[in-house]
Amino acid sequence: MSFASSVSLPALRLRDFFTWGMFWFLVACAAGSVFFLDGLDALLRAWKLPEYSHGPLIPVLSLLLFLRQLKEYPINADVKRTRWPGVVVLLLAVLCGALGKMANISEIVAYSTIIWVAGVLLVSFGWETGKHFWPPVLHLVYMLPLPGVIYYKLSTYLQFISSELGVWFLQLLSVPVFLDGNIIDLGVLKLHVAEACSGLRYLFPILSFSYIFAVLYKGPMWHKAVLLISAAPITVLMNSVRIAVAGVLADRFGIEWLEGFTHFFEGWVIFIVCIVLLFLLARIMLFFHPQKMGLVDALDLETDGLGTQAMRITHIKASGAMITAAMAMVLAAGAWQFMPDRGAGVIERDGFAVFPRQLGEWQQRGVAEVLSADVARTLGADDYHSVSFVHPDQPVPVGFFTAWYEDQSRGGVHSPEICLPSAGWEIAWLERVDISDKLGWETPFMINEAIIQKGETRMMVFYWFDQKGRKVAWDFAAKFYLMVDGIATGRTDGALVRLTTLIAENETEADAEARLLDILKSVEPNLARFIPQ
Repeated sequence: MSFASSVSLPALRLRDFFTWGMFWFLVACAAGSVFFLDGLDALLRAWKLPEYSHGPLIPVLSLLLFLRQLKEYPINADVKRTRWPGVVVLLLAVLCGALGKMANISEIVAYSTIIWVAGVLLVSFGWETGKHFWPPVLHLVYMLPLPGVIYYKLSTYLQFISSELGVWFLQLLSVPVFLDGNIIDLGVLKLHVAEACSGLRYLFPILSFSYIFAVLYKGPMWHKAVLLISAAPITVLMNSVRIAVAGVLADRFGIEWLEGFTHFFEGWVIFIVCIVLLFLLARIMLFFHPQKMGLVDALDLETDGLGTQAMRITHIKASGAMITAAMAMVLAAGAWQFMPDRGAGVIERDGFAVFPRQLGEWQQRGVAEVLSADVARTLGADDYHSVSFVHPDQPVPVGFFTAWYEDQSRGGVHSPEICLPSAGWEIAWLERVDISDKLGWETPFMINEAIIQKGETRMMVFYWFDQKGRKVAWDFAAKFYLMVDGIATGRTDGALVRLTTLIAENETEADAEARLLDILKSVEPNLARFIPQ
């Protein structure tokens, strides 16, 4: 062997190393797994809940959708691969993930993984091919837990629709029933809304199935839209039927019949029936289609060649974009391992157990209320205080409730907009207002002021979210400031403060408001000890 050949051989191997696409692809994936580990941990926690137990199936189904689509875009070496847009998307995912890590909100990191997957596909296949793979990437959204605020608002809204429909069905069947807030009163049995609506836990897997169904459906686009949108109404309708059947059984045969029925219908029966209804809806729409397609013909269920498509990963070519993406992920994962701990540590505060019993002329009545185990578990607060205050010149007392959370990144404050209707109170009027003028204060003080009623009983409510000294009325704004504070300081603590008072028969709303304003002037100066600013 000549001297020239002995020199060129290592150079050739080095060049082959830098053009080994599979290697750089695996490096990007491994480093991405390390960087987004907090998000993956959040997914594993969410998947243990009944509402998201379908989560592990979503990546598998998305992968199958992706492999099916690959067949439509065969390898073409002559096509110019524009891969740099994928690097931009991948860096965006890293930025979003970093913000989630800094804010100590692992759900944001989980959401960022979807963007990261899109970036990896665009880098691997180029823009011209990769842009067609959005359906399987978008389907990954169904594995993510909803933000707490959205989840509670959505679930509460659907629960009450389902309960009202169920009660309406029972009334049509002449079954005596009464709906009082979150209680379905059947006379011989009382069902809480949460118990009655447990069938709604299958809403998310049904939505996922309807998405796949719509993707595989070969009918018109408006058919796809109808199939996708109809999943939620079908689920709510079926759960309403479930409530009605339970009511009929309890009324006609006794509550002992409900045990077997409940276990049976809380399983996958509702899910299966909903799927059958989706197929039936598709069949009805196809009946009016000009081509008169059958349901089997309208679904693209071809599965041949998926293994061959999976092996196309070995054809991924290295490029400047691929190497840049891999090195960016390595740097991001490595840099984060050496970041200093940004935890807030022990937050100095006094416990609510030493909250003053005397606030000006307002005197605490009795002892603090202890919430039931179920309510306390749902509240999820690290510390709370629920008492009533009386005033010698006021006809009715004022209820004072506050809950403090050391870490709101895993749940946090539940808005009274959700809790009050669940307790049977109807919100007759609600407005977000700045009451600083009424208090005579210069600093803005945003609260929610509401009138709630149950039958002929009416109450006025003040409540706000206390986010490190900010008085926030809108729950979404509170979550925004939670993220801002987490990024800036590493702290994710916060609290809810609520004042309530009955509106007496001989009082006006202005009288009740004046009473709440009066006690608020005494409450607010004491809160800083218990809710860190």
